[in-house]
Amino acid sequence: MRKSLWALVIFVAAGCSSDRESEVDRLFADYRPDGTPGASVMVIKDGAPILTRSYGLASVEDDIPVTPSTNFRLASVTKQFTATSILMLADQGKLSLDDSITKFFPDFPEFANGIKIRHMLQHTSGIEDYEPLYGDPFPEQILDRGVVEIIAGTEGTYFAPGSEYRYSNSAYAVLAVLVEDLSGLSFPAFLQQNIFTPLGMASTVAYRRGETSVPDRSYGYTVTDKLIEFSDQSAWSAVLGDGGIYSSVEDLFKWDQALYDGGLISPELRQAAWTPGLENYGFGWRIDQYKGQKRYHHSGSTSGYRNFMQQFPDERLTVIVLTNRADPDVAPLAEKIADLYLK
Repeated sequence: MRKSLWALVIFVAAGCSSDRESEVDRLFADYRPDGTPGASVMVIKDGAPILTRSYGLASVEDDIPVTPSTNFRLASVTKQFTATSILMLADQGKLSLDDSITKFFPDFPEFANGIKIRHMLQHTSGIEDYEPLYGDPFPEQILDRGVVEIIAGTEGTYFAPGSEYRYSNSAYAVLAVLVEDLSGLSFPAFLQQNIFTPLGMASTVAYRRGETSVPDRSYGYTVTDKLIEFSDQSAWSAVLGDGGIYSSVEDLFKWDQALYDGGLISPELRQAAWTPGLENYGFGWRIDQYKGQKRYHHSGSTSGYRNFMQQFPDERLTVIVLTNRADPDVAPLAEKIADLYLK
């Protein structure tokens, strides 16, 4: 190929990349003005980040900008890590997915006998939501074991376990306590020793106030009519299993690659995790089709944060969007980014 033709190919490819970056910047225009909470975005293709963008401030009060290493509270994106922890224990023979939860929590009422571990992973357990039962007496925060105590005091399930789908933060809080009881480690320590450190996710942490710290931390805000209100914590922010991990797009890149490469869990359990149950929910992931492509994804929403992570395994394409503001839902933004890169 003549040198001039090679130059043309390189120019066109660079122009295409520039156009995509400009379009992503346009999509996140609301996160770019000075003094506003921000966002961090990464697109991963064929094992490499091909777009990384950061906008706005991690801390409005201290005027600290968001960078690719800024850690955001993942909220329910955490559930894929909790599910993986349970599957690791299953691989070790410490539990079976068909075990009744009362095998490990004998103080649970008799109605819980029919609740299996897999029901809790797939949101088909029917156990009650802890949030309305606990209320919101912030700053007195409830912990995962507090959720176990609440569930032990309930009188029944919403439906027969396994018969229906109802999203359950309670189930994932109970699963985090199960990880602690079977491993002999705190949930943050189990994650650190078995997932974060082996994968090189050096800045990722399951955060509990007064016990752990978050490097390069963002803080959560609510933005309405140009009013920015600090809203970083709630009464439920110390519950870890359902949403307490902080991470960055840089560290989530390493997690994303581990999901492709395997190694953390057996191939059989990895396949089970990505097999859709009721309402297309697997183990810590939603599984569906988007624009004709298989997709694994999960959103995360909590006090002051909105996030979305989606992986297109057949395309080896992943889009991660992390933001430190309560609204809006960022799934539509992440999907518009995916539209730019899907074939």
